[in-house]
Amino acid sequence: MVSSDASSITLFDVKQVIRNVAFETLKTTPTRLLYTPTGILCSRDVQVSHFMNSQRCKRLVSLCTTRSRDQQMDLIRTDVPKHFQYATLSHRWDEDAEPSLRDIEGRPIYGMSAKGGFGKLQAFCRVALEWGYLWAWSDTCCIDKHSSAEVQETIGSMFAWYRQSALTIIYLADVSDTGSFECSEWFKRGWTLQELLAPKRILFYTQNWSLYRNLSSLNHKTDVAVLEELMMATGIESRFLSDFYPGMDDARSRLQWSSLCRTTRPEDIAYSLFGIFNLHLPVLYGESAEKALGRLLGEIISQSGDVSVLDWVGEVSPFHSCFPAH
Repeated sequence: MVSSDASSITLFDVKQVIRNVAFETLKTTPTRLLYTPTGILCSRDVQVSHFMNSQRCKRLVSLCTTRSRDQQMDLIRTDVPKHFQYATLSHRWDEDAEPSLRDIEGRPIYGMSAKGGFGKLQAFCRVALEWGYLWAWSDTCCIDKHSSAEVQETIGSMFAWYRQSALTIIYLADVSDTGSFECSEWFKRGWTLQELLAPKRILFYTQNWSLYRNLSSLNHKTDVAVLEELMMATGIESRFLSDFYPGMDDARSRLQWSSLCRTTRPEDIAYSLFGIFNLHLPVLYGESAEKALGRLLGEIISQSGDVSVLDWVGEVSPFHSCFPAH
């Protein structure tokens, strides 16, 4: 309810507007996020509740009492999203040790054993907090993998989630503090390709959670030396590494980038490219890798008209004789 005074909003209305803007902000973020100070997994409702009870929200409400209506709205729409900035984790999975949603739900992760993936998750949240982010997302435990609808939504949204993250922390478990990341297995995995291209800001961390080469750069995508190494490791031009946009442009190159990547689930080699091509296709776990790739290639040709993607060598796909099997 807007007050009769068109130039201002009542205290009650200010809080309601703040709440509405908070939910509006969270519509495009991951469904669940880890609260880095405590390590507790929070739903969107809990995230909003946390903000509404925070000192930051109280300061915002106080500032709004001295502003005009337009100034109040500008202030709210500027300040609220800052609270919900989050960091994302990119890493190689250890299938036997990664914590799931059910492992951490309702429990602070810092109180758990630091073995295996739990230690990695704890370190990630601590690093995110050190960079000033209250919220963090990891694909291992922030998704209900028993819900097919949620898995479909996640795969369809993951590129956007990494793109709008304030920071993506890339953990290279097989790179020592003095090592080079060119030989890391991280660069050979299917899902990590979009996790490299989508974020606007990334930082590489080595196995002991030290910044790669102790570089002081705030963004490794803007570090000339790191970009040179990334080009050598991936074969991707620097212009794509530093400023990538999803879509059909140069579709052939995008397929070539992923040609040597591997995924645990064969179908994922196609699903992991949906975001890179800005495609929203059904995720059908259990289908063959050839069928998943065939659906992807068919859609790329249909939308782009680029038949150069049919210029390939190797085994013929049973899905269509014009398509490669791999």
